[in-house]
Amino acid sequence: MLLTEAELGDLLASFSVSAFRFELRDRYNSTVGAEPYRKWLAGESDDYAWHQSWMQKVSQDTAAGKAWQRVRIVSVPASDYTRYSIEVGRLSVEAGEDIRYLRRDLAKSLGLRPYDAWLLDDSRLVWLHFKDSDDTFTGAELVTDPEIIARHRSWQDLAWKRALPLAEFASKLVS
Repeated sequence: MLLTEAELGDLLASFSVSAFRFELRDRYNSTVGAEPYRKWLAGESDDYAWHQSWMQKVSQDTAAGKAWQRVRIVSVPASDYTRYSIEVGRLSVEAGEDIRYLRRDLAKSLGLRPYDAWLLDDSRLVWLHFKDSDDTFTGAELVTDPEIIARHRSWQDLAWKRALPLAEFASKLVS
């Protein structure tokens, strides 16, 4: 049985040391993010009020010594959504999250085969499920198998070493 978005939120609130996210999709479709993304595509301004609670959570957690980390495995050339994620990601970085980008072709050449997931405290893996037809979240699956977690941890370490910090990746897109 898949966990709901609310149950996933409870899991994310329960970590004590580190929360690491692998993002593998070239686009995510959420009820919260749909309108801001539409505005961005249209060149309209956004006050990012919808993102404030996330930034506050990250800021509080990092001030308390917790780590929020994310590697986005992306296609190049970058999609509109990837460019949008960079803009919004800058706000999360300011709040304390460490976000990095890894080209999909490089991830593949490194043998990385992670799932879209959260790894919490190196002990709980949460696989995220999405509908391929429209990129909407359908649920999450808690995985506690030590071998699967160890495999994801090794992918995390490898990806982290090779991924570029958000600002560096963004600068390479415009150069």
